[in-house]
Amino acid sequence: MTTEIQDKIHDQFSRRNFLQSAGLGLGAVALSSLLPGEARAESTLGTSGPHFPPKVKRVIYLHQSGAPSQLDLFDYKPKLEEMWGEDLPESIRKGQRLTGMSAGQASFPLAASVFKFAKHGRSQAWLSDLLPYHRKIVDELCFVKSMHTEHINHDPAITFLQTGNQIGGRPSMGSWASYGLGSENKNLPSFVVLLSKGRSGDQPLYAKLWSNGFLSSVHQGVVFRSGQDPVFYLNNPEGIDKSSRRNMLNALTKLSEDQYKQVLDPEINSRMQQYEMAYRMQTSVPETLDISREPDYIFDMYGEDSRQPGTFAANCLLARKLAEKDVRFIQLYHQGWDQHGGLPKDIKTMAKSVDQASSALIVDLKQRGLLDDTLLVWGGEFGRTNYSQGKLTRTNYGRDHHPRAFTVYMTGGGIKRGITHGETDEFGYNIARDPVHIHDLQATIMHLLGVDHEQLTFKFQGRRYRLTDVAGKVVKPILT
Repeated sequence: MTTEIQDKIHDQFSRRNFLQSAGLGLGAVALSSLLPGEARAESTLGTSGPHFPPKVKRVIYLHQSGAPSQLDLFDYKPKLEEMWGEDLPESIRKGQRLTGMSAGQASFPLAASVFKFAKHGRSQAWLSDLLPYHRKIVDELCFVKSMHTEHINHDPAITFLQTGNQIGGRPSMGSWASYGLGSENKNLPSFVVLLSKGRSGDQPLYAKLWSNGFLSSVHQGVVFRSGQDPVFYLNNPEGIDKSSRRNMLNALTKLSEDQYKQVLDPEINSRMQQYEMAYRMQTSVPETLDISREPDYIFDMYGEDSRQPGTFAANCLLARKLAEKDVRFIQLYHQGWDQHGGLPKDIKTMAKSVDQASSALIVDLKQRGLLDDTLLVWGGEFGRTNYSQGKLTRTNYGRDHHPRAFTVYMTGGGIKRGITHGETDEFGYNIARDPVHIHDLQATIMHLLGVDHEQLTFKFQGRRYRLTDVAGKVVKPILT
């Protein structure tokens, strides 16, 4: 046998050629599914589907960026009033590290909330008078007052909450949900992000919070903005009509198929999926974001701000519309909660911007039969200190970051309603009962979606990653 013949035989059976030959069929199937027509409708299945029957189909996460003060909203501590202005005992602080903003203080004067608290509903849950609308729905809520995290500054803390790691580059919760479960609506992304502000000058938000990380780019969160162009570059350029766009995509699909045959890069398929999604979204997004047909009673329910695109109230209304369209993960970010000083004034502004709309969203989901298969989560990246940062007066104080104990609330399918889980000490500083870590919250969210957080993994750079890293326990006492 000549060397030339041996080389040809070797080439025909080389590993690369074997993979390429096998890959041609897969690539063709993947790309053909993107072509128009009912017979070639895009698959909406995720990587593996649920591991067990899910309690919910979707998640709405109302993230309060900057960290709301649990001590002024939910966690009533009369002990702080008794010891107003006294120094935080070292036996309570236990040498906890502080941020650079209060580490240099000579003392840590305890500051009770200046707002009045009362018990409400059959559950007798404590709420401050900053949240009058929440009083009406308090029995729908499950308060988790024993949340804690390791991270003391905003960027690592919010990144940790959203992605399971303090350093950017990991997939976000919404991306993991999309990767594992896919979408139930082929005309909208499975993961949508909405942004709003309650006041100016707060912590910035970065795209890494809704990033797909090392997962396929089809799982990245898509930001819907207010205004004429809710999604960047979605509309056709001037001179390009829908027919021209379709012809262009058909030609690009054929070119991409040829490229895939040569390089076997899965991102080629991902990119085409995104192009096709954008094409379908040209019709679906304007229809979904059109609130002009909503009746007046709905705007009255969510509040006057709901008529103003880009507000938290308007985004809550959009979240309900997206839930109706079966979007898998709906992430709202509301900025403005970072109150190191001037807290009594600023938190009034923030509470007013979210109180009515958050409550209305829960009522609206329930009246439409959506709450039982939706999980709603409300909370920040950490809590606030029980002592004042800077000067303390009866009318003015600020609170520094506090990762040791804070409050979130949840409601919806699979969640016990009208209960409080966990408890802080009488100073509101340390957890006294039933601690819940960020990874535990993430594990619980995935569990309600029917996903075992330990099984949903992705191999990258030689190791398997998951949302909860190597930790996380489902918080079973709050589940039905």
